[in-house]
Parts: sequence; C-alpha cells; structure tokens
Amino acid sequence: MNQRTLILDVPPDFSFWRTVLSHGWCTLQPFFLDRPGRRLQRVLQLASQPALAEMREQKDGRVRVRVCSPSPLDGRDREAAKAAVDHMLRLRESLAEFHRELARRDRRGQFAWVPRAKSGRLLRAPSFFEDMVKMICTTNCSWKATQRMVTGMVQKLGTRLDSDYCCFPSPEQLAGATDQFLRREIGCGYRGGYLIELAERVATGRLPSGDWADLTGEAAHGRLMATKGIGPYAAGNLLKLVGHYDHLSLDSWIRPRFAAVYGLNKVPKDSAIHRHYRRFGRWQGLVLWLDLTRDWFEEGDP
Repeated sequence: MNQRTLILDVPPDFSFWRTVLSHGWCTLQPFFLDRPGRRLQRVLQLASQPALAEMREQKDGRVRVRVCSPSPLDGRDREAAKAAVDHMLRLRESLAEFHRELARRDRRGQFAWVPRAKSGRLLRAPSFFEDMVKMICTTNCSWKATQRMVTGMVQKLGTRLDSDYCCFPSPEQLAGATDQFLRREIGCGYRGGYLIELAERVATGRLPSGDWADLTGEAAHGRLMATKGIGPYAAGNLLKLVGHYDHLSLDSWIRPRFAAVYGLNKVPKDSAIHRHYRRFGRWQGLVLWLDLTRDWFEEGDP
C-alpha cells in the first residue's frame, strides 16, 4: 500500500473527538472507530481508486489524515480525500451563531458546557445518499440490527479495497441488487424495496444527491418525506446532517432517555418535550441531542 499524509486546518470551535463520537455513524462501516487510539478510519472511493483514510487530531488541533491506497495518489485523489474528510467532519461550518443563540436563550446556564466543549457538529457520511441509506436502516429495529445490515451491504455490494475493507456501495451498485438478495443476504426485511428504489432514483438523477445543503429546511423536509422508507423521525435526523435542526425526531430511545435525564417517573407526552426545547427555536433539535447525550462524555474529555 502507498501512503500519503494530509494535514487539514480546522475552525476554532472544532473538536475532533466530539465530532467523531457525536452519534452512532462512527460505528457503522465503512467507518472504523479506534477509541483507545482516538482515531477514526474510513474507506473512501476517491477519483481513481478506493483508499483507507485514517483521521486523528494533532497537538495543534489540526486533523492529520493518513491515506493508504493501492497506487500513489494523484492530484484528483488528494483533492477527493480532502473534500471527503472536510465534509464528514464539517470543517467548513461555523458553530458561532449556534453558540451565541444558545447562550442568549439558555436562561440558567444549563448549556454553558456546549461552547466550552466545542460541541455541536454531527459526523456524516461523504455522501447524503449513504446517510439516507443508513438512516432507513435505523428504523424499527435495534442498533445491532442496523450494524448488521450496513456491514452486509458494505461487504457484499461495495468496491473492495482489500480482504478487510470495502467502500460503501454506490447508488448503481445498490440499485443492481434485488429485493430478495437484500432480504436474504443482508437482512433488510421490508426496507429492501425502499433502498433499491432510493438507489435507482439517485443513480438516474431523479433524486439529486448533492444539493441538499442549498435547500431550505422546509423544502428539504418535503423532499425527504416524499421518499419511501423515510418518515418524520428519519427526515428530522437527516436534516440535522445538512444543517437544519428544528425537528426533534422523537423516537423510542429519545422519549425514555429524556425521562431518565430529568428524573421523571414516567415518559412525558411529546408535547411536553417540545415545550421544553421550544425556546431554542431553529436549533432545538440539536440542543435536545446534545442534552440527552452529554453523559457520553466526561467533562472536557469524551
């Protein structure tokens, strides 16, 4: 394998480890998480070849990316690797407005820890297509089932880098599978037909996959809700990955989690949870997520 090291600058409000562990994507292939080593690996399809990118934080806060590939990286491959890491870690986004609004609306200082910990970025896949596929695989099942489905798709449909690592399947590769294959070999159940239709729409350009960040929250929500297999929970969570945070996306984990965090004897009505976060306006979905996952991290150190 050939190796090439890239160094990426980061904004002042960026935390590598907080972003990596922001939610469960870091444990879904083709991501590979090394907690003791504080590094995140990701198999990428570059311009001309697949490659394994190993990301970690340097002492100066910048992100060091070691790219291992079958052939030396040319200019297009280098730019593709940089763009992918930039997109996944959201290095071009600023949290300044979010942190200002949070401070203004946080009457009791309950969320003063958020800017101090440089929290707020949510890890995402290199493509929104992958994010959509993975989100559909989280619906109506356990996390272990989600991991099993995603691993199966990667290992059985994706382009192989070597005996261990494969890329996430392209829309064309997933569209080429059959519903029977996805049900039998991947364990996707009823989701198989939804995933194939999504892949076909993206592959043929009927569902654009690269302009989601340019849409208003309302337009993006409408487009997602018109996609089979994506309901309010999945749509709200996907919107967070393109910068729209006004949906709480309440589900069977969030509701009891809220009750546990606030010491309630029973799970409250959804309307009560909405009232609790309403003052945070268009940021309420992000505030809820940070609030309910705070204990995933020790203060200042994930």
